[in-house]
Amino acid sequence: MSLSNRQLRFLRGLCHTLKPVVMVGDKGLSENVSAEIEIALDHHELVKIKLKADRDTRAGWISQIEQSFAAETVQTIGQVACFYRRNPEKPVVDLPG
Repeated sequence: MSLSNRQLRFLRGLCHTLKPVVMVGDKGLSENVSAEIEIALDHHELVKIKLKADRDTRAGWISQIEQSFAAETVQTIGQVACFYRRNPEKPVVDLPG
């Protein structure tokens, strides 16, 4: 699922008020961290994740999260990235058309 520019702008606006719900640290995307990301995406749809590493490692983690969880990157600022994945059973975020 790809998001339109209008939908991305809408989601970026929602990201400003979010606090990071998952933090990825020295151990990377371990099983526990991956499980927390999965739970957060199922429950919230739009999540902010703090990635504590150098730029190249963060870029690798972001692409791995996109592929592993079928999530879309909404925005990245420094060590923080926002991801969106629609929950087909219980949608939380009402995207504009």
